[in-house]
Amino acid sequence: MRNYLDAEKKQALFSQYGKSNKDTGSAESQIALFSYRIKHLTEHLKKNKKDFGTQRALLSLVGKRRRLLNYLKDRDIERYRAIIKELGLRK
Repeated sequence: MRNYLDAEKKQALFSQYGKSNKDTGSAESQIALFSYRIKHLTEHLKKNKKDFGTQRALLSLVGKRRRLLNYLKDRDIERYRAIIKELGLRK
């Protein structure tokens, strides 16, 4: 089911947005991972409009990403601006 996100892709995301490829807990790497999953689920929902389970999961992920972004904005505005610019997110 989760073959769209294999271990190599996760490692690449963490090394690109985190401090290293083992840095799985930093806010930036988590936000990047959530953004990747959100993009995937959005594509799925374009084809399967009535998949409400996926829709609920997508809304949950968007909320988690939003909370992490708010946390990052409160703690370190420069890191927040950098991750927003890198991922191409609004705001």
